[in-house]
Amino acid sequence: MRATLVLADGTVFRGKSMGATGEIVGEVVFNTAITGYQEILTDPSYRGQIVTMTYPHIGNTGVNFEDNEAVEPYLAGFVIKEYCPHPSNWRKNQDLEEFLKKHGIIGIHGIDTRKLTRNIRETGAKKGIISTEDHDEHHLLKRVRDYPDIEGLDLVREVSCKEPYDWDEGTWQWNAVPEKREGTFRVAAYDSGIKQNILRLLVDAGAKVRVFPAFASSDEVLAYNPDGIFLSNGPGDPEAVPYLIENVRNLIGKKPIFGICLGHQILGLALHGRTYKLTFGHHGANHPVRRIETGHVEITSQNHNFAVDPESVRSECEITHTNLNDGTVEGMVHKKYPLFSIQYHPEASPGPHDSRYLFEKFRALIENS
Repeated sequence: MRATLVLADGTVFRGKSMGATGEIVGEVVFNTAITGYQEILTDPSYRGQIVTMTYPHIGNTGVNFEDNEAVEPYLAGFVIKEYCPHPSNWRKNQDLEEFLKKHGIIGIHGIDTRKLTRNIRETGAKKGIISTEDHDEHHLLKRVRDYPDIEGLDLVREVSCKEPYDWDEGTWQWNAVPEKREGTFRVAAYDSGIKQNILRLLVDAGAKVRVFPAFASSDEVLAYNPDGIFLSNGPGDPEAVPYLIENVRNLIGKKPIFGICLGHQILGLALHGRTYKLTFGHHGANHPVRRIETGHVEITSQNHNFAVDPESVRSECEITHTNLNDGTVEGMVHKKYPLFSIQYHPEASPGPHDSRYLFEKFRALIENS
């Protein structure tokens, strides 16, 4: 079946349909990871976005039941160059197209993803529409231009859990690692779209984790009597989540805090800082980040569209990590209170494991506090 992708600037791509059928509008971004498409598909931070894979061959290893980062995919659509209809992997439970159909995700393949990526890099991420039904370009262009921008949209409520729950699974279960670390401290994790491997690594670090909805009040979180607070990744504009910003502001100075990705941005806003939208965001598993303390360079996994303005938080925080591609803030630590945050993903699903020490750093912060 034919499919069409139309960008808000009028650029048209024609290819073949994969997954579900229909129409879907979202912000078109690109991801430079070579492997890990299943983890990317199930990352809740992609809510509202149409994800383009720059690596040309996708679907080669199929899909399994263990590598999901959430119970279902939340992204709007999926764009690839060449789909592999005959995957080969001993862990495979189904192929990629079956997975997309099952979860109602509309995809398109057989288009020039290099041209699409170049468009986004040169002129910025923009809205787009994938359609398998109406191939009238003028109608599709009107639909996409009438669709609201991602700025100002609260996408966190769409991916957060609705009730608190406890999590006790570590990578020792998932990867059959023989050593299990018993939980010795309690962590309250705000779920703005939390990835499951983050929870596993918190457990590996010795945490007993209770996950709270993003809209849970600071009083509700403190009633759990946690030793530390974790702020998760999540989709969209951090300024569109004022309830979480206010609750985090109420927690600063009361408990040690560790924030990742959206959690990093929320922490910056809670400290009365500012955030801004990047031209085309950071999405991939190969972003170089300098750790200022040691001078070492970490290769990191990233997925975000917004960044913290360093000047807006410099009076209260020390910048600890910077992005070597564009100089944006990748980490900060408070000068007075026991809290720190990073912009990238140390759980690395998918991606390198250079930054997993940060979970141990969180444990040490709690013990020293």
